[in-house]
Amino acid sequence: MIINLADATGGLFTDVGSFLAADASQRELAFQRWAAYDAALAATFGDKANEFFVDAQVGRAFLTPQLYRIETQVYLRRYPNADLTGLIPINTDGDMWDVGTVFYSMDEAGKAEFLSGKGFDMPYASTLMNQSSRGFYLAGIGYEWSTQELQRAAKLGRSLSADKAAAARKAAQFFKRSVAMTGRAPGTAASEKGWTGLINDANVPAANVAADGTGSATTWATKTPDQISRDIWAAVNAVETQTGETHTATTVGLPTQKLRYIEQTRMSDTGTTILAYIRGNRDGGENINFVPIRELAGAGASDTDRMIAYDASPEVAQFHLPGDHEFLPPFQKSSMTYEVGGIMNVGGTEVRLPKAMTYRDGI
Repeated sequence: MIINLADATGGLFTDVGSFLAADASQRELAFQRWAAYDAALAATFGDKANEFFVDAQVGRAFLTPQLYRIETQVYLRRYPNADLTGLIPINTDGDMWDVGTVFYSMDEAGKAEFLSGKGFDMPYASTLMNQSSRGFYLAGIGYEWSTQELQRAAKLGRSLSADKAAAARKAAQFFKRSVAMTGRAPGTAASEKGWTGLINDANVPAANVAADGTGSATTWATKTPDQISRDIWAAVNAVETQTGETHTATTVGLPTQKLRYIEQTRMSDTGTTILAYIRGNRDGGENINFVPIRELAGAGASDTDRMIAYDASPEVAQFHLPGDHEFLPPFQKSSMTYEVGGIMNVGGTEVRLPKAMTYRDGI
């Protein structure tokens, strides 16, 4: 590293391992000391501020030590509403420059039968193997510093803020989330790469929930708690049925408002909520993970809300991320601007066993 960790943190930490193992309060104190260290370093550039215009090395010497603190700080931040944990397995095989992956899927065929002791009709088991490929694509989000910002920081003897890096990091997180869920970049109506995501794959079996609410409606707002419980179990049971009981639904995803509704609404004749009733009144129910997926709102047929039940294992579906977002070294791209690029290599969501998933629309 460019800086000495012990010096930058005032001796609080002497190695990266102890820093990463520390609790949040200790890390925050370390960042405060690190920022003060950077401010002291910035002050030494006060008489060199004008050289930022003509000498890129001076600008990089000022920027680089501070970027270690800034990048460490923002990569430790978590954005829960952009997190993929618990939603889909992430495959990180490969690196930033891989162009794609080839994978093989296999299915078994054959069954045992009765036969004669003198027969020649021995049944055989066999395997069916398919080869598929998946392309990876480079994406990016970075930030920049103006020479004016660097000069002011140097002359005032203060460290640079982590806000720009944090904004880039957050944008990268939301980009990955949107691609994983829908196949599209945030704010776009169609996928630039022709991808779909976890919630809208055309090969996954889909159906409407029963239309037996008030006025023959399908929406949960018109249904009793018993009917809602039945709709959920119908989706969970469909995964077992579609796969011949080789897969079971381990996860049920719902639009956030729908999940909150079953968390708070009581069953008609019990003292428990719909969610607690489902988890406690069937073998294995307590092992189903209910997760909020805001992208499911309006994702169903005719823009209705969608529910998804699926086996959240890597053999069923996975999000390819061979190169996670990382910042590049700063460089001077003009007389007034220094750029810090950020890149990632993304392969999108691959649904390998669509019958181990099911969509239920109209909730």
